[in-house]
Amino acid sequence: MSALELRRDVMDELEFEPSVNAAHIGVTAEGGVVTLSGYVETYLEKLSAISAARRVKGVKAIADEIDIRAPADKKTADDEIAKRALDMLAWDTVVPAGIAVLVRDGWVTLSGNVDWHFQKRAAEDDVKKLSGVSGLSNNIQVAPRIKPENVKAKIEGALKRHAETQAKAVHVTVRNNDNVLLEGKVANWQERRAIEQAAWSAPGVQSVEDRMTIG
Repeated sequence: MSALELRRDVMDELEFEPSVNAAHIGVTAEGGVVTLSGYVETYLEKLSAISAARRVKGVKAIADEIDIRAPADKKTADDEIAKRALDMLAWDTVVPAGIAVLVRDGWVTLSGNVDWHFQKRAAEDDVKKLSGVSGLSNNIQVAPRIKPENVKAKIEGALKRHAETQAKAVHVTVRNNDNVLLEGKVANWQERRAIEQAAWSAPGVQSVEDRMTIG
């Protein structure tokens, strides 16, 4: 696929994505690397644009140069963002109590401890949709729950059960008891994402380092 064709496909996917105003986003492509530039009004719209680009066949990497420019009448003070974030977390029954929220210039930092990765992800999903958020750092820690030697077996078992993955092409290494390293070659972004989710599904996993390549 030529760079021009890839650029056109990404632009079409952005226009197809209802949560993104594609008119404000520029696209360039070279060697499978797509650069997104321009501006959006919310952090969630920015994430949606990146996700849309990843769905396109032939995209191997994305350079994010999208700015967040909320209209002057829609800008939200840090204390208001913090209050809304705390309310959202309190309303979500999946997220345990005790998650701390820090906001500076619209950038939200979450910290605290949870038992499962899906709880950490739920807290992030709650906050990133709030207006006024310009970015998010999720520093919530997942408490280890199982023996490290079982983590590798659980991840490999999940990969074998998953219809979208080729388990034999992926090598799983568990380091420092709770850090997972993924290596190998996958066919596309969807398969790569599915493998990452399988790795995160093992209880006690603190981080996943993705060194897989698309080819």
